[in-house]
Amino acid sequence: MAVFGAGIGCAQADEADTGVAKRPAIQANRWAEDWSVLADPRLRTEPFDGLKYIPLWATDPKSYVSLGATLRERFESNNAAGFGTSNTPSDSYLLQRLQVHADVHFNENWRAFVQLEDDRAFGKQNISPVDQDRLDLRLAFIEYVNVFSGGTLKARAGRQDFAFDLQRFVSSRDGPNVRQSFDAIWGDWETGVWRFIAFVSRPVQYFDGRPFDDTSNDNFRFSTLRIERKVLGDNELSGYYSLYERNNAKYLDAFGDEHRHVFDGRFAGKTQQIDWDLEAMGQLGQVGTKDIRAWAVGARTGYTFTTLPWQPRLGLQFDAASGDHHPNDGTLGTFNPLFPNGYYFTLAGYTGYVNLVHLKPAITLSPLPGLKVLGAIALQWRETTADAIYVQPNVPIAGTAGKGSAWTGAYGQIRADYAFNEHLTGAIEAVHFEVGDTIMRAGGHTSNYLGVQLQYGW
Repeated sequence: MAVFGAGIGCAQADEADTGVAKRPAIQANRWAEDWSVLADPRLRTEPFDGLKYIPLWATDPKSYVSLGATLRERFESNNAAGFGTSNTPSDSYLLQRLQVHADVHFNENWRAFVQLEDDRAFGKQNISPVDQDRLDLRLAFIEYVNVFSGGTLKARAGRQDFAFDLQRFVSSRDGPNVRQSFDAIWGDWETGVWRFIAFVSRPVQYFDGRPFDDTSNDNFRFSTLRIERKVLGDNELSGYYSLYERNNAKYLDAFGDEHRHVFDGRFAGKTQQIDWDLEAMGQLGQVGTKDIRAWAVGARTGYTFTTLPWQPRLGLQFDAASGDHHPNDGTLGTFNPLFPNGYYFTLAGYTGYVNLVHLKPAITLSPLPGLKVLGAIALQWRETTADAIYVQPNVPIAGTAGKGSAWTGAYGQIRADYAFNEHLTGAIEAVHFEVGDTIMRAGGHTSNYLGVQLQYGW
């Protein structure tokens, strides 16, 4: 389901219950945390809890200010960004992301949330807009929440972030250093097993010339209407329509103003041992004088052996996205992945969700509490050889369109995630990509990536 509004519900302990409510978990989206539980003095067990819950009015425990911060440090080594076709030399560098925020609850209905972000790339030879953005406004919105007899109304206005489901196509872009924000008006209505979401937005454009210079403008718009429903218990069925509008868009076979109509459907759920996530997207519209006819599908399923040591999960992932089959025919078949999550495939950035067929078996183990280890091997082809091979997010590799075979290559991935405690987490990821002849003939070569990360949240 969408992550909009997560954590806004009350978490106060019931006075009639002898237990004590739990402290909220630190989340990737800090606005989703509810620290009103610290109105109970028994939960103020850590240093600086006086800054996590600062009462505004003594008569209203729902009126308070909560301060917080997140620091992420990631070392990366990549011997061939873009498979080496971009003439970028082997590079090792440190990415740092620092966020500080203030969450002001005026009462149980109204609040304001502000988050500043400082992103820096130390030692990186080629710095892109997703690597560095020093001291800027990441989030700043006003929110209204009210519970009626028929359901719950939530509305936000201002700079915020969106993330749908597994974040294949709409994400807050947590993989790269600079996250994605939107200047938007957003609202939803939840009633029973139904949820209705709508928003209009302008994606934030990032600049690193001076502090607080990020902006959005009329040249880029993204609007959505989404419906969610619980089916067969807590399984999730959802669909949405989006209008993606961008001026002066450029593709290999089209350029001009882009008006893309997006239709998406998803079914996801789990039993005790089986989990699944199935999604399909179709795209219609125009780019300049060309008509758009594009599509994509994604599927993840797994079986967890809950009775075995380390609870192994055997997983299988399949993804496919259309390319442009016939250049210069008046139709653009190249899929637009919208706002994809960089780590849906891997953190290495070698695989874009464009002109793609991708098959990835994997195994996940939990050898210790708080530790998960993933091992995977993936096979990758082009959906059509008439279009290029793409790297994240949708960058074509020069010299591959219309040339070579469908085979792109194969990669191996190992990743370990560990929660040291409620505040500190770590991760290590290694990727080795054996490229096919098409990339080699375009000047690329086999590629290796290593990432080591620590993140602290307060």
